Amino acid sequence: MIIIDRILAQRESESRPVRVALVGAGYMGRGYALQLLTAVRGMRLVAIANRNREAARRAYADAGVELVETAGTVGQLEEAVAQGRYSVTDDAALVCQAAGIDAIVEATGDVEFGAEVALQAIEHGKHVVLSNAELDATIGPILKVYADQAGVVITNIDGDEPGVAMNLFRFAAGMGYRPVLAGNLKGFIDRHRTPATQQAFAAKNNQRPRMITSFADGTKLSMETTILANATGLSVAKRGMHGPRCAHVKEAITAFPVASLLDQGIVDFLLGAEPGTGAFVVAHNDHPVKRQYMSYFKMGDGPFYVFYTPYHLPHLQLPHTVARAVLFGDATVAPLGAPVCDVVTTAKRDLQAGEALDGIGGFTCYGMIENASVAAANDLLPMGLSEGCRLKWHIPADEAIRCADVELPTGRVAVRLRAEQNAYFHPVMAGAR
Repeated sequence: MIIIDRILAQRESESRPVRVALVGAGYMGRGYALQLLTAVRGMRLVAIANRNREAARRAYADAGVELVETAGTVGQLEEAVAQGRYSVTDDAALVCQAAGIDAIVEATGDVEFGAEVALQAIEHGKHVVLSNAELDATIGPILKVYADQAGVVITNIDGDEPGVAMNLFRFAAGMGYRPVLAGNLKGFIDRHRTPATQQAFAAKNNQRPRMITSFADGTKLSMETTILANATGLSVAKRGMHGPRCAHVKEAITAFPVASLLDQGIVDFLLGAEPGTGAFVVAHNDHPVKRQYMSYFKMGDGPFYVFYTPYHLPHLQLPHTVARAVLFGDATVAPLGAPVCDVVTTAKRDLQAGEALDGIGGFTCYGMIENASVAAANDLLPMGLSEGCRLKWHIPADEAIRCADVELPTGRVAVRLRAEQNAYFHPVMAGAR
């Protein structure tokens, strides 16, 4: 990023690197570690917290760092950071509490664990960078309230589709073009895929079957577009979005009802569109002279224009988000305020009374984006809270599941925060989960 690279170079020359701790050393976490340790000046990955410390050591080793110590207390970690040494720990609370760390990257994909990490990091004055769409889509707005009160930044990442689209959104808006549509490019979706159907593909790509299932069944897509909706104010035209099939992203200007775009602006996705990956924004400007200029520069006749990025590279772009948060107090993508959209739980097959839902990327349910007002009015169960919920009665396949249909597990931080979120933004609906 222009400007960021110069500031980081200056921090490097002054021996004042931005100090980062990573929570989660899975597939993407290792990619983040590799980039931070080998390609970024002025930033230092001082610690990795992971339940399995050997996975954290592997992340360092992949980047050529062999001299790594184990931190068992906050004091040990603080001493290592002060002395410029690398640490691993199996206790994420240590990196949240230790002095000398500027930002926490949460990369577990776990809603409950991620909620605990985010709260502790905010409490101890650290910026929080979420590579955890599941957490952000479920309780991101209330976490943003906590972060604002503490004077720190909480943000999702550049490189994942919401961040890529948000960059385009701000770019277009900054030129005086009104964004009316934003979203993802999706190659495939089948709501009824399971870890069993996705096991071979997951093994081939060194991923977990549940994660791959969440991509295939559309849950992750709904999580990402919810994050984008909450950051832009754009809503959704219908539950699950339109998702028209297109040959190329440029066809987005004719693939959606004009009234939906101009009346409210929406988030959505394109299915099968080239370039096949990345994110896009459609913006509107009907000034006659400006339309002449855009036509001259081969952007079309207007008044709708497509801006798109033909890639998304989270493992490479994450450091940009860290730098923007720490150095400029700028969130790449964060909620504006009250939730605009939500992800609601939907039965993947016929479900019976007494069954426990297995959550994101599982066998029992999938998530669909819905306007938050509709989800609240109908008491629909947030997908991010679905794991471990036990059904009170039969639910047919493809039917949305209500909070009243399940027994929620007790004692969960994420459930408490979701209740706080509802009470804070929608006091008349404070009883809704």
